Amino acid sequence: MAKANNLVIGLDIGTTKICAVVGEISESGADVIGVGACPSTGLRDGVVVNIDSTAKSIKRAVEEAELMAGCSIRSVYAGIAGSHIKGFNSDGVVAIAVKGSESGGVKGGEVSQSDVDRVLEHAGAVAIPADREVIHTLPQEFSVDNQDGIRDPLGMTGVRLAVKVHIVTGAVSSVQNVIAACHRSDLGVVEVVLESLASAKAVLTNEERELGVALVDIGGGTTDIAIFTNDTIKHTGVIGIGGQKLTNDIYIGLRTPMNSAEEIKTRYGCAMVDLVSPDEIIAVPSVGGREPRRLSRRLLAEICQPRLEDILDRVEQGLTKSGCKHLIGAGVVLTGGTSLLDGCQELAEQIFNLPTRIGYPRNVGGLIDVVNDPRYATAVGLMCYGAENERTESASSARNENFLSRGIKFIGDFFRDIT
Repeated sequence: MAKANNLVIGLDIGTTKICAVVGEISESGADVIGVGACPSTGLRDGVVVNIDSTAKSIKRAVEEAELMAGCSIRSVYAGIAGSHIKGFNSDGVVAIAVKGSESGGVKGGEVSQSDVDRVLEHAGAVAIPADREVIHTLPQEFSVDNQDGIRDPLGMTGVRLAVKVHIVTGAVSSVQNVIAACHRSDLGVVEVVLESLASAKAVLTNEERELGVALVDIGGGTTDIAIFTNDTIKHTGVIGIGGQKLTNDIYIGLRTPMNSAEEIKTRYGCAMVDLVSPDEIIAVPSVGGREPRRLSRRLLAEICQPRLEDILDRVEQGLTKSGCKHLIGAGVVLTGGTSLLDGCQELAEQIFNLPTRIGYPRNVGGLIDVVNDPRYATAVGLMCYGAENERTESASSARNENFLSRGIKFIGDFFRDIT
């Protein structure tokens, strides 16, 4: 398990950076106690292309997180992204198992956990190509007989249990390469988690998930989309372009080293030309040891705006194509490092014609000031996902132990009564 002394670790394996966040599970969620980050050198467009380089980057990020947290990390919840990710909706239906005799002519039975497990298994039994595997089967809503819109059917009585689910699949090779890179870093993988799903746990409010919201995570290699309404996921999508393309545009357009292009984007980039004064000047390093040049920041904005418009236009097309845009009552939440560019929020509002905000990690304790940055949204979300999973498993284990102890007590009392 990804815990030692009640710890859980989220590992964001991104195109431009690897980030590890260590959390201590608490009653209300998780407290951040360690963070580590390292430039990523083994991925392209969200997919591992060099396992050794990726493993080295993972190891450096994890060592930094271990040093800050004062612990030893052995297992992680690892994020996965990339254009190979596909999501679609499915459904399933089963007969509710009847417990005991059907005395009195009563039909049906009470929904148990085994019924829920069976209907989810039925909904997830879809034909997919041999080179793909299911990453998540996410329940959207249940129905018992003719009653729809049920979130938790346990204990309800009926004959027929149905469920609607959202299934996320990925390329087998891509999933296994993420796991292999972690193993080469001496890490076990508790679960591979879709990064947009993790980011949503970190930055969305309960009200947004209920009313309807689109999460847009602009990463280095890809832009991930997730749509929620009624506190359930309705759509996931991936656009194979991210902030790294913008860095490349600056690298070529300003004829500056790649490392300098990334720094210039972060410090001076602007998504809208109209927000930049023509008199604003920035220093741009040159290649080959030449003297730095002084250029107008407006020129940089003229490079940034078309690329950001391209990314956001593709997101808009994805939202429209999903058939769920009318469900987005709470608007759009942008996260990821590129969302920090000046004017990104304003440009997104113009393109989406929806209220938009920048998503920062929330609902965590501990080192909040360290992770209060959209660039940490995925890693923090993976930690939150893991903490929730660990609490669920602990509660289930406690229920099973309680059930077993009651059974043993009943048998003991029975034999005492007959002796």
